[in-house]
Amino acid sequence: MLRKLSAFALALLLVGCASLPEELPLGPPGHALAPQPGGPLAEAEAALQARVGTDLSGFHLLDANADSLRWRLALIDSARHSLDLQYYVWWGDESGSLLLSRVVAAADRGVKVRILVDDLTTNVLVETAQERLGDTATATIGAHPNIDVRVFNPWRQRTLVGQFFESIAELDRVNQRMHNKLLIADNRAVILGGRNIGNEYFGLSPEFGFRDFDALGFGPVARQASQTFDRFWNSERVLPASRLDEARTAADLAQAMIVIGNWLEEARTLSHFEIAPQDWRDALGDLVPALHPGSSRVLADSPGADQVHHVMPEVIQGLLESAVRDVVISNAYIVPDGEALDWLRGQVERGVRYRILTNSLASHDVPAVNAHYKQWRRDFIEAGVELYETRPDAAVKALVVDTPPVQAAFMGLHAKAIAIDGRRVFIGSMNLDPRSWRLNSEMGVVVESEGLAADVLAAVERDLRPENAWRVTLDDNGEMIWTAGDEVLHRQPARNFWQRVEDVFFMLLPKEVY
Repeated sequence: MLRKLSAFALALLLVGCASLPEELPLGPPGHALAPQPGGPLAEAEAALQARVGTDLSGFHLLDANADSLRWRLALIDSARHSLDLQYYVWWGDESGSLLLSRVVAAADRGVKVRILVDDLTTNVLVETAQERLGDTATATIGAHPNIDVRVFNPWRQRTLVGQFFESIAELDRVNQRMHNKLLIADNRAVILGGRNIGNEYFGLSPEFGFRDFDALGFGPVARQASQTFDRFWNSERVLPASRLDEARTAADLAQAMIVIGNWLEEARTLSHFEIAPQDWRDALGDLVPALHPGSSRVLADSPGADQVHHVMPEVIQGLLESAVRDVVISNAYIVPDGEALDWLRGQVERGVRYRILTNSLASHDVPAVNAHYKQWRRDFIEAGVELYETRPDAAVKALVVDTPPVQAAFMGLHAKAIAIDGRRVFIGSMNLDPRSWRLNSEMGVVVESEGLAADVLAAVERDLRPENAWRVTLDDNGEMIWTAGDEVLHRQPARNFWQRVEDVFFMLLPKEVY
């Protein structure tokens, strides 16, 4: 998927050197700053501790795209000591540039910032830097004395042509990407879940919008997330962005931010958001009493020197095996195998009800996934799973996907959430497909909280309603049908004929390639 490159990715894009040395020059070790006294987030955690104690965290489900952007802005603006951000993708559109501008503003007031991004897309130029930043395009935000930027699994070749041949020669290495997503502020508050940084994740793209979930947490969960961040930050797979090209200057960055700021002020897409940093104390004061208390475990795969060490598949399997009566899964990209279906059939036979929501072909942004998922629909149904597929015209789109004034042409599912027995939830980056299972690094949080579980369950059950999803079943003749209220379809729904062509073509490619 080609999109506009993030403002900071443009800044660290960097075709000045043709290639990197075989032995990468690693950065110095770094560790999360311990929680410091002072600031709105320290006040928020103190208020939470007074209510639930020091061992539990407080959680809030970020269900609506607009809220997910606002609370990211809130944490960035409220940070007084440290910000750690880790993302697979950070596009340079309105939302990505707005978040970047607030991060730089935080650094200006003395906040120590660490940014870790995957290097897969940092050389994809769809809109050139010159269109927006002029001659300052090559400035990196790492030129700021309070900002440190690193990239995961960097391309050795720094040109698009070189990367094409590198991807052929070293496919195993290149194919391993960091799919993690988190934002930690002052080591007291964290947002983690499925959203990358870009307009489609925040309801601001007129082309399409994603339905997704994040967990906003305060307390010990932030320190758990920091341990995960540090493990990646200090990995042998991570390179300081400053090693990718010639040095930049703080003056270059300052000029670039003026240009970005002027562009943001004129961006109609952001008419419901303030461009300048805000005071969020009142919002935090209203939020803390409503946080759901719970215990948590932040879990992630580990970046080894040559391979990603996968623990998340065992985490997900163990989580599902803990179910006694009910499992609800909302997951964007599902491609199982025969062994997984046999295991799932066993879970249903022992009395656990399974409801699974995933994308239809009509709602998909990655048709290659559907090409390999569709062959398993019948197996899911025959295993006793209640299978649902998202509608691109879902009624929920107007409620939680679109962010005014934008209305997306269609909606797709991007969530990775599980609710179990009304008391335990998983929210993270983990898809249920071969790429997440065997290639990417993934992460997520497991929370024991009846309140948070109730919110996740209510949100997913709303997404299962006929106005939002098709129920996939077999008719009396054993033929597959898609039902939504009175509407019954006898072949998989698609937005257009071209989607059906893609669906056939991608069947020819290995399922790990997409």
